Amino acid sequence: MTPSFDLDDFFARSLLTLSVTELDDDQRWSTWPETAHTLDRGPQPVPDWVVRHDGALDTELGILKSGKEADAFLIDRSLPPEQLTGAPGESSLMVAKRYRSPEHSTFHRSNAYTEGRRTKDSREARAIAKGTAFGKQAAASQWARTEFDVLSRLWSAGLPVPYPVQIVGTELLMEFIGTDDEHGATAAPRLQETRPGPAEIERWTEVIHDAVLRLGELGLVHGDLSPYNILLDPRPEVPTPVLIDVPQVLDLIANPNGPAFLRRDCTTMCTWLRANGAPPAATDPEDWVRECLESWEVR
Repeated sequence: MTPSFDLDDFFARSLLTLSVTELDDDQRWSTWPETAHTLDRGPQPVPDWVVRHDGALDTELGILKSGKEADAFLIDRSLPPEQLTGAPGESSLMVAKRYRSPEHSTFHRSNAYTEGRRTKDSREARAIAKGTAFGKQAAASQWARTEFDVLSRLWSAGLPVPYPVQIVGTELLMEFIGTDDEHGATAAPRLQETRPGPAEIERWTEVIHDAVLRLGELGLVHGDLSPYNILLDPRPEVPTPVLIDVPQVLDLIANPNGPAFLRRDCTTMCTWLRANGAPPAATDPEDWVRECLESWEVR
């Protein structure tokens, strides 16, 4: 069979080759063309800031966070300087979350998170159960895919989460929550790092409460909700909480542990909100749990 030939891709890369003779150690070609399958790209409508040019370069700017199961890196995806016109979609910052295979991870999730889930590929499921080399890599890819799919679902439903740009193997690229100005890129602080005033805590309580309820309406539970897994997006006029770290999101109904994880999430957040000045009447964890369960039942 004659291999397909993409003329547009050929010319795009040829133009770039004329101006870039060799990539630096911290650079690579954009991996966007590797995600031709629609399931590997973020949901529609794609934000205008997403760089979809085949001739773009990915430059790694440093590590943002080293976690127990994955590391997060700051990535600049841009066209070469001589091709930039200032239009949207020519340059943007993203977070590359790279999952480690289990033998290189210091964190092993409890089976309580995955009860009720189904593995579509039975070959992968057998390999994961046996702990083969293929199975270990498949497990890392599975967690990355789960987070990408959950982010896509939540973003499409209007919940405050980073936009998931794409997934390739164990690497998930998503929206960078933070600022980028003449002083450089600054990641948004975690909620735990903030000290809100009365107006802020009231607003944040509403946003987080609404997010928990909307998860419940989708039949989902975050499963690890805490002030460490919520960023404070500084870009809006009024900084807004954004939920992150969602690979462990579980089914509120199919997973028998769902209600227990929901209660833990609500208790953790209500405790922090009250400690920072939120009124007790708005932060009763049992009220949050009841409202979540009722929102699912009346769907």
